[in-house]
Amino acid sequence: MRNFQKKCKIVLSILICLLIFQQTAFPKDATLTNIVVTNTRDDLLLYLDVKGAFTAEMEKAILNGVPASFSFIISLHRARSFWINEKITEFNVTHTVKYNNLKKEFVVSRSWEKGKPAITDSFSEVQRLMSVIEGLKVVPLSQLEKGSQYQLKAKAELSKMTLPLYLHYIFFFVSLWDFETDWAVIAFTY
Repeated sequence: MRNFQKKCKIVLSILICLLIFQQTAFPKDATLTNIVVTNTRDDLLLYLDVKGAFTAEMEKAILNGVPASFSFIISLHRARSFWINEKITEFNVTHTVKYNNLKKEFVVSRSWEKGKPAITDSFSEVQRLMSVIEGLKVVPLSQLEKGSQYQLKAKAELSKMTLPLYLHYIFFFVSLWDFETDWAVIAFTY
């Protein structure tokens, strides 16, 4: 009986360590790069890339039909010297990929683009579509004051779809391909 209790304690300790240290056991390589804040005559625009977001486990899961979504959190604040920064806007945009096994094609939807989703049979094209934002309208220039300082913050994270019927409790290992980037902050004067 004592031997059984000892084995249970060892197994329980290993499981607890795996759950606690699962985030540190797998490197977080995803980063936001090539961040550009520019404007047209009427709008402030954002361009960015996510590098290192796709792992072999993620690709395998997507090819097995598990939909995945990248959420981009974007906020714009007016910087103030002796006061709390004023929030101008904050919003999320989402890129979602679903693989159709019958048609052997990927459907990529990007919430900020109006129109039909992109359909492709190339996983490299899926990677590009999922990890790039090009010309996202952040705010109309009429909401900005000339000569004022601003901070644009951006962050990306993977939020996979919830599996049905409590399967996420059984397949807890799918959390091993989660990622979240650090906040990227761009300061600029308009």
